Amino acid sequence: MEYAAPKATVAVIGAGPAGLMAAEAAARAGCSVAIYDQMPSPARKFLMAGKSGLNITRVDDQFADVYACPPLNPMIAAFGPSQVRDWMDGLGQASFVGSTGRVFPDAMKASPLLRAWLARLDELGVTLHRRARWTGWDGAALTFSDGTTALPDATVLALGGASWRRLGSDGEWAALLDNVAPFAPSNVGFRVDWSSHMDRHFGAAVKNSGLIVGGKTHRGEITISAKGLEGGGLYPLTPALRDGAQLALDLKPDMTPAQVRDRLEPPGKDSLPNRLRKALRLTPVQIALLHEFGRPLPADLSPLIKHLPVPLRGPRPLDEAISTAGGLRWSAMDDALMIEARPGTFAAGEMLDWEAPTGGYLLTACLATGHWAGRHAANFAKSQR
Repeated sequence: MEYAAPKATVAVIGAGPAGLMAAEAAARAGCSVAIYDQMPSPARKFLMAGKSGLNITRVDDQFADVYACPPLNPMIAAFGPSQVRDWMDGLGQASFVGSTGRVFPDAMKASPLLRAWLARLDELGVTLHRRARWTGWDGAALTFSDGTTALPDATVLALGGASWRRLGSDGEWAALLDNVAPFAPSNVGFRVDWSSHMDRHFGAAVKNSGLIVGGKTHRGEITISAKGLEGGGLYPLTPALRDGAQLALDLKPDMTPAQVRDRLEPPGKDSLPNRLRKALRLTPVQIALLHEFGRPLPADLSPLIKHLPVPLRGPRPLDEAISTAGGLRWSAMDDALMIEARPGTFAAGEMLDWEAPTGGYLLTACLATGHWAGRHAANFAKSQR
């Protein structure tokens, strides 16, 4: 009688999107895969992202360029937007493309996709160990907080960034590895010290305005909060603002300064707020911002309306950020995402040193790096048999 040789083994630490994808890729390559996660249930941050629709990827001809991270390019090419949609279809979760190219599951939430994904992993023989916090190595063996150990042929670390600690991404793994760039908040709101007259505008959206950073005007919506400014229009500007760039608002981005000036003259009998509302169609929150940052108001308001400086007081705390910059440096890994100082250990997902705006870019890169690391970990594991 012939006996089948034992399968090569791969351990995946972390059950977020990158870890689950690494597990799937390694299992499909013929390995026996075990996932270890410190939380009671997997993919908690993924589920939280799905509450607002789960924008999982984006149809964009320059998709990879958004990251400005050359090492990511081959991974995005191997598992980019079209592959993500095919993968979803294979799980029975159809997707659609919104008006701005953003891709969502038809169900508009993450839970059906996650259930189908976990069922597939179960069919592939992947085991999931919950409440298993990885604590490092004892020689070649992985160690966990409950005292257990594991000795796989290869390991994929997919431990996340350092925001949303309550969902499992605490960044504490950085103390166990070398060559880690400091974490910084990404896709985050910025603090503003409001005067009391702005209180009634908390929660209001600032629409039809331009955000000026580094001499370039960006279109997008932002929201006034008690803590400052936040919103999808602001998040892509995080890297520049975090590094000290100044923010200004263009309250009439479709008009020239001369057109603004002409609309406001002659002053007539109307009060200034009425003139701003009637002649320029500024909203109450735009008018409030003009008073907040422009007083004392000059006689000619057109330069201020076209370029209203907003004094930011720095980003909100790291744990409030949607994602993080920093992480394991690319120089610490080879092209297969294997950590050179620890052969057989690979890394994937947000724990790597890259950042991207919201809008499908974050999740796609996590899936792409997980797929890449999982395949290469499987190849390494099988080479050890």
